[in-house]
Amino acid sequence: MTRRITIDPITRLEGHGKIEIFLDDAGEVSSAYFQIPELRGFESFCVGRPAEEMPGITNRICGVCPEAHHMAAAKAVDQAFGVTCLPAARRIRELIYHAFMVVDHTTHFYCLGGPDFIVGPDAPPEERNILGVIRKLGLDSGKKVIDCRKRNHELIKQLGGRGIHLCGALPGGWSVPVTKEQQAVFRLFAVENINFAQFSLKAFENLVLGNKTYYDLLFSDTYYHETHSMGSVNSQNSSSYYDGMIRVVDTKGRQIALYNPADYQQHIAERVEPWSYLKFPYLKQLGWHGFVDGQQSGIYMTTPLARLNVSDCLDTALAQAEFEKFYDCFDARGKGEGGRNRPVHYRLATHWARLIEVLHAAEKMLELLDHPEICDPHVRQSVEPGAGVGIASVEAPRGTLTHHYETDDHGILTRVNMIVGTTNNNAPISLSIMKAAKGLIHNGHFTQGILNQVEMAFRLYDPCCSCATHALGKSPLELNLRRQSDGVLVDQLLRC
Repeated sequence: MTRRITIDPITRLEGHGKIEIFLDDAGEVSSAYFQIPELRGFESFCVGRPAEEMPGITNRICGVCPEAHHMAAAKAVDQAFGVTCLPAARRIRELIYHAFMVVDHTTHFYCLGGPDFIVGPDAPPEERNILGVIRKLGLDSGKKVIDCRKRNHELIKQLGGRGIHLCGALPGGWSVPVTKEQQAVFRLFAVENINFAQFSLKAFENLVLGNKTYYDLLFSDTYYHETHSMGSVNSQNSSSYYDGMIRVVDTKGRQIALYNPADYQQHIAERVEPWSYLKFPYLKQLGWHGFVDGQQSGIYMTTPLARLNVSDCLDTALAQAEFEKFYDCFDARGKGEGGRNRPVHYRLATHWARLIEVLHAAEKMLELLDHPEICDPHVRQSVEPGAGVGIASVEAPRGTLTHHYETDDHGILTRVNMIVGTTNNNAPISLSIMKAAKGLIHNGHFTQGILNQVEMAFRLYDPCCSCATHALGKSPLELNLRRQSDGVLVDQLLRC
């Protein structure tokens, strides 16, 4: 008899979702689905509004990553109106964005993903949280986490106007300059961020790499599958969070695409499935071949791990040392095609990659604050709205985020499209859940600890489901009647 296991709600993520696991008569997993039942319509209701309002509207999509939408929207509006952002304003945008990367990755590691390692995947649910992490690491460690969030949110608040849902972006510029007094304080923030990142990487080394159980879990086949990797890089082919070209490498490390974000439609296609409101992007040149991984699949990922995989280096000294240590640990440095690093496909390594990005972003903050023109007061300019197309991207913590706007002669939006990090990762998330479920559930046997390990397969992607649910269309009531013995659809009733 077919059985179904439902994990509802899935935990420690932004938004709402569930996992449906179907077992065959022998109690083995036959299929598993990552389902997002909510529907949001930002792409529709933004049409008809002035484009310059988009940085303030789209950052309401999510309370976790408003900075990502704010910056992508600001860059897209700049392009649509044909204006180049003033140099000092661009540096302020980048400074805020790197502070955001630090605090967002910190939140995920210590509050959402990290408890599975620090407290343990089999620990009671009431202990797998930030309080359990503090009990395990000590009160001083908890204070370090709180202080990291506090100082970076303070920087964002002072320069962005608000700690959450910032409002600083203007077409071609920024609302306020950095003062000399702020520069001195923020520089101390950046140094503290570097120290905190090194502390977190050392904690990961001790707790995971130094623990055989967790080390084996990191290298487990349960969380291994091969997809292509996507991320933004600068002219040095170093990971770049605010700006850059989008690079795609295949499962062996060979570059198969390098393109301007404005050309995303030449490389990315999207499809829908009847069981989710999330879209499923894939690489056009390879096509859609279903939920399969491997070299011929069109599925790609855009995660911290993917960003390391597409990078030839990291352009700051401390992060570069960790980058090399990472690929050495997986015996992958210089082992890929053309002498590049061989991509790492052990998905739980995403947590390690996330901490390396915290260090990289903190070092970039210090670079920006040491720039001789960071306090240049010329951050605003006069801009005339008009007809145009604006397509821009940033690297959100959970993946590449693209905003696409088209405006009429009055600067009013006529088209809006967004592909967000979790949307990019939707297909590999589905693959990871299927792989984990098949590897962990046998003979119909499962425990709460096993189900949590299945959840770990989606949690490592740091999914932001509110951001991702932008499918256009209707929100129907759907009733499916399936035969109990084999799950075959017998009848369907829709109320649109």
